[in-house]
Amino acid sequence: MTRPRSSRSRTPKRNDSPRLRKWLGWALKLGLVGLVVLAGFAVYLDAVVQEKFSGKRWTIPAKVYARPLELFVGLKLNETDFLQELGALGYRREGSVSGPGAVAVSGNTVDLNTRGFQFYEGAEPAQRIRVRFSGDSVAGLSRADGSDLAVARMEPLLIGGMYPAHNEDRILIKLDEVPPYLVDTLVAVEDRDFWTHHGVSVKSIARAVWVNASAGQLRQGGSTLTQQLVKNFFLTNERSLSRKLNEAMMAVLLELHYDKKDILQAYLNEVFLGQDGQRSVNGFGLASQYFFSQPLSELKLPQVALLVGMVKGPSYYNPRRNPERALERRNVVLDVLAEQGVITQDQAAIAKKAPLGVTSQGSMANSSYPAFLDLVKRQLRQDYREEDLTEEGLRIFTSFDPILQFKAESAVTETFKRFTGRKGIDETETAMVVTNPETGEVQALVGSRDARFAGFNRAIDAVRPIGSLVKPAVYLTALERPSQYTLTTWIQDQPFSIKGKDGQVWTPKNYEGDSNGTIFLYQGLARSLNLSTAKLGLDLGVPNVLKTLERLGVQVDWPAYPSMLLGAGALSPMQVATMYQTIASGGFNTPLRSIRSVLAADGQPLKRYPFQVQQRFDPGAIYLLQNAMQRVLREGTARSVYSQLPSSLTLAGKTGTTNDSRDSWFSGFGQDLLAVVWLGRDDNGKTPFTGATGALQIWTSFMRKAEPLPLDTPKPDNVVMAWVDPRTGQGSDASCPGAVQMPYIRGSEPAAGAGCGTNPENPAGQVMDWVRGWLN
Repeated sequence: MTRPRSSRSRTPKRNDSPRLRKWLGWALKLGLVGLVVLAGFAVYLDAVVQEKFSGKRWTIPAKVYARPLELFVGLKLNETDFLQELGALGYRREGSVSGPGAVAVSGNTVDLNTRGFQFYEGAEPAQRIRVRFSGDSVAGLSRADGSDLAVARMEPLLIGGMYPAHNEDRILIKLDEVPPYLVDTLVAVEDRDFWTHHGVSVKSIARAVWVNASAGQLRQGGSTLTQQLVKNFFLTNERSLSRKLNEAMMAVLLELHYDKKDILQAYLNEVFLGQDGQRSVNGFGLASQYFFSQPLSELKLPQVALLVGMVKGPSYYNPRRNPERALERRNVVLDVLAEQGVITQDQAAIAKKAPLGVTSQGSMANSSYPAFLDLVKRQLRQDYREEDLTEEGLRIFTSFDPILQFKAESAVTETFKRFTGRKGIDETETAMVVTNPETGEVQALVGSRDARFAGFNRAIDAVRPIGSLVKPAVYLTALERPSQYTLTTWIQDQPFSIKGKDGQVWTPKNYEGDSNGTIFLYQGLARSLNLSTAKLGLDLGVPNVLKTLERLGVQVDWPAYPSMLLGAGALSPMQVATMYQTIASGGFNTPLRSIRSVLAADGQPLKRYPFQVQQRFDPGAIYLLQNAMQRVLREGTARSVYSQLPSSLTLAGKTGTTNDSRDSWFSGFGQDLLAVVWLGRDDNGKTPFTGATGALQIWTSFMRKAEPLPLDTPKPDNVVMAWVDPRTGQGSDASCPGAVQMPYIRGSEPAAGAGCGTNPENPAGQVMDWVRGWLN
């Protein structure tokens, strides 16, 4: 007999169906809402992906380049300096020239294959050339076929950049510019299914899980190249499930919209490959320059393998800090390439024997030439916004000369080594400005005795009393009055005092504390005599001397105190260089400049900076002043120069020393080089140097290395040469014993002498014996 079911057991059956349906309904609704939310989120992510990836993908700092070295027959350049610049450019020394960036040396002949470069004027093609040297100049320049070449322009050295706040940097490259094996190596090591997956590779994830489980530790990741790009380009390094899901979704969206090659090119430019101080090294283009000092297109298989191997851990495999670890990782990459058939086992074996080949330090460091880069930035900010300089990828071409910079730095280093042991030398600092007198271009700049110091730029910002460097302005003011003053005018070097409007008495003294009576005007400048200079300046009028300084290019508001005649006024080394630039260029004022031209990131010309010139002085007066300044080095305070330099090298300049030897100065020039050197202490303390024993020593060392052309200013039309008696300054005959030629503004020269003796009626006859003794 069947037992009937109780009503209690049947009730749940009747109620289960509505509850289940209700639960399923809610689940369906929640699922639909979730899908809608997910779809909305996907739409949002899609917009983010397209907006950034299709727009300006990167903010690129402005790149600053040195002057390009232009080769031609007759150029003053020796083989050693040329090879040094090629080394800085990352040229490879090889037995024979095999391609761009290669150089071979045989005796006095250098064969090389230049790299093409986009200049302001247009593209310069890569070409094979031969350069032959003879002594200190280029004796021959030809093409690969032996035909003569008029001019060959080398690519300029990249000397730094102007970085945004996040200090991220890269050199953008195109996929067709990459070297052989780079793409194959990257895909083989990081994402072998790259060409077939759609952003996320289930196969790669499964393989990573298997490898990691088998090893018992994390050995391999499952992220595709697309996912890595998304993480670096859009997301952060946060380790979370939500970030990983975002990464996967955005990777799929990225591949829906963009070609694989476009994604790969973006990866090559985005991937992080190192840290240079506060600046990150992003992309293979910059990494190639940073680690090898070579363009990416020139890298060989071992170098490519090293960079690709570093993707796994740029810090862990840094070849400079961890060379053994980096070498092991590079060889693992080479083995992977051989296993996958990208290269042969023999190629892998040969490549594994190659050294890492990295340079000792990053060639792209933004602190390589901090003083000069500081000058460039200041001049650029007059025409460009800060964001233009840090984000738009501008290319700045400058007048910077790497060869002269190296020689300036060497002169500073070597001279300070010789100074070792002198009291106070450890606290003594220096600055140096090197310009071209004919163009006003700044060619080298030293802002500290530590040339890599990126702080206080003493070449621009150290405003210090200039001492006797002001004296040429006093004598120029006089020489502009040829009816009153010539180089052989007699002036007085005797003690005197003058009371100022404030009641203070000013009593100048010569450095040695002596006085010299009656002297020639040029001797006051050559011997840097304070008494005669001050008396002359007072006779001329202090305001007139200050006007001369202003015409020389010194824009300062100095009070018309008598002490200004002896250098109480303060200038920076750059301002001094501006002043002496006008003297060196024959009276033509040329504002100092460091920038030649600016290109946009796409190579379009933006702005040129041609040199400006304005005649400020009569060429005749400047010619006479230069003659007196040559005597500073021949017979005056800087005569020690010719114990180190050839006596045939005509140079001009002036020493400067301030009270208590707190500042040591020298400014001097040849035909093609002007250099200003300052030594002093930041706290304005005493130094153990005068202008002659301090700054002049650095200047002389630099000129010995730089080998300037001798000063050869053409004689102006209003200048005549006259034979004079060196004892009296009277006109003489060329045949008279000891007669010398002196320049005069036409009409101010002494009358030709009737004989060869001293005129007894000359009022200066009483000092002739003294003058004769001094000259001898």
